[in-house]
Amino acid sequence: MVFSISPGKILSLEVEGLLAELARWATESLSTSENREDAKVHVTMDIEEVRQSLQGDPEAYLRLIERHQDYIGRVLWRFSRDRRVHEELVQDVFVDAYLGLDRYRGKAPFAHWLSRIATRVGYRYWKQVDRQKKRESFTLEEWDQLSCDSGEKMDAGQAAALVYRLLGQLPPRDRLVLTLRYLEECDVAETSQRTGWTRSMVKVQTWRARKKMEKLFTKAEKESII
Repeated sequence: MVFSISPGKILSLEVEGLLAELARWATESLSTSENREDAKVHVTMDIEEVRQSLQGDPEAYLRLIERHQDYIGRVLWRFSRDRRVHEELVQDVFVDAYLGLDRYRGKAPFAHWLSRIATRVGYRYWKQVDRQKKRESFTLEEWDQLSCDSGEKMDAGQAAALVYRLLGQLPPRDRLVLTLRYLEECDVAETSQRTGWTRSMVKVQTWRARKKMEKLFTKAEKESII
């Protein structure tokens, strides 16, 4: 499947529409790893295996890892596309989850609880990278590729990579809220749960991040003209 970009379309869109369209191009959207019937069974199994893990059964926790590692891997692919780093982040999630297992109350599916830990782990990694000034640059050529009028086409992999690089131009906090709201299609309530922010803060942070994205595109448009 390929995606074409009409002349001048990108820079004329409002940022919210732009992010939604970029998300559609990047077809790596996080789908649930199980259907609803399987999910009900797994919730029961998860609760039992959490109980067994807390009682000292290491095999029970290994079963939890095996059941959820693919889903957590997809969540963390949003945070790093370096295979080595990605594997370390996945491991960090399950280590953090194990150390805090006694805080899981079973009020939400175990996968949801893990996704909140994964969000914290990924965000922590972004902040570390930001402090070390290793944020990936986004070249004028890549900006041009987003708004080119030559009829060039991008496949899903190219589009996903561009989305990842584009968001990488933002500070971690802005990058996180746009990733959750637009790429993972979380509503305000779920974003609040994943980040630990209030719902009001989620709304404010989303607005601020979109304004920063607008500035990025305005700057890119001016530089491409010069």
